[in-house]
Amino acid sequence: MNYFQPAPYPDPAIEVLDSRFNKYRIGNASVERLATGCRWSEGPVYFPAMGCLLWSDIPNNRILRYTEDSAGGHLSIFRQPSNYANGNAKDRAGRLYTCEHGSRRVTRTEYDGTITVLADNFAGKPLNAPNDLIVDSLGHVWFTDPGYGIINDYEGFQAEEELPRCLYRIDGDTGKLSVFADDLVRPNGLALSPDETKLYVVDSAMGHEGRACIKIYDVNCESGKLKPGRIFADDFAPGTTDGIRFDCHGNLWCAMGWGDAGENGVRCYSPDGTLIGKVHLPEICANLCFGGEKMNRLFMTASTSLYALYVGVRGLL
Repeated sequence: MNYFQPAPYPDPAIEVLDSRFNKYRIGNASVERLATGCRWSEGPVYFPAMGCLLWSDIPNNRILRYTEDSAGGHLSIFRQPSNYANGNAKDRAGRLYTCEHGSRRVTRTEYDGTITVLADNFAGKPLNAPNDLIVDSLGHVWFTDPGYGIINDYEGFQAEEELPRCLYRIDGDTGKLSVFADDLVRPNGLALSPDETKLYVVDSAMGHEGRACIKIYDVNCESGKLKPGRIFADDFAPGTTDGIRFDCHGNLWCAMGWGDAGENGVRCYSPDGTLIGKVHLPEICANLCFGGEKMNRLFMTASTSLYALYVGVRGLL
C-alpha cells in the first residue's frame, strides 16, 4: 500500500545546505510515505534477494515487511510477537540479526526460521536492552545497549539496569562477548565506514544527561582492537540523532528528532563532518537504511510511518 502524497518538484522537503549535496537530490523524486499505523518505527534492514524491507514496530511487538512490487508495494507482518524487537541487521550470508528489548538479547534468524541466541548476559548479569547492531564483513556483531527498552513497559518490560551502558562486540568465530566502549551515556545507532577502519557510534544523551553526538573510533575488525573515540558531529541539540548509515561516497546519513520539529527527518554529513543536506519529515525519524534494486532508495522509519526517497547515490547495507 502506498500512502504517497503529491509534492511539487523539486520536493521542498529536501534541503541543500552545501553544493556537494546537489548531486544527491534528484529533481523529480520526492519523499513518499509507504506505510503508517505503527506506534514507534525502528530498525529497518533491506534484503536484496527478497526485494523487501523489514522494520520494527516496537510497542506493537512486531516486525513488519514491506515488499517492493510494481503495484506500489505490499505490507505484511513478518514476526509477531517479536520480543519487542528494535534494531535489525543482516550479514553477508543474508541472515537476520535482531536486538530484542523484551528478552534483553541479540539473536540471529537462521535460514530455516529457527532463532539462535547470540548474547543475553555479560559477566552473569542480564543485558539492559540491546538497541541497535551491525555485522561486519568478518561476521563479528557490534551492538549497543543504552537501556531504553527497560525504562517502562511500553517497549519491553520495566526493570533495573544491572550493567553499564556499553558498546559490545560478539566475536563471529568464538561467540565471545566483550565490552568495546563504555564512554557513552546512551550508546545508540552505529555504522562502519565503507572501508571498515572506523566505527561511528551515536550517543543519544539529551537534556540533563548530556549533549548528543556521534563519535568515531578507529577499529581493526580482524583483531577487534578499538582506539579511544573522538567527536565527529555534535550539533544536534536540543534534539538527537539515532540510527545512522553510510553511502558509497562516505557520506553519513543520520536519523533526527526530539528537538525542534522543523529538524525532524534525516541529515547528511560529508566525510569531513560538514552538514550538507537534510530530508525533512513530518515525524521524528528514529532510523534509516538504503535499499531497492539499485540500493539508491533511502528508507526512513519515522514514528508511526515508513518513508522512502530515491537519492543520487548508492547506499551501503
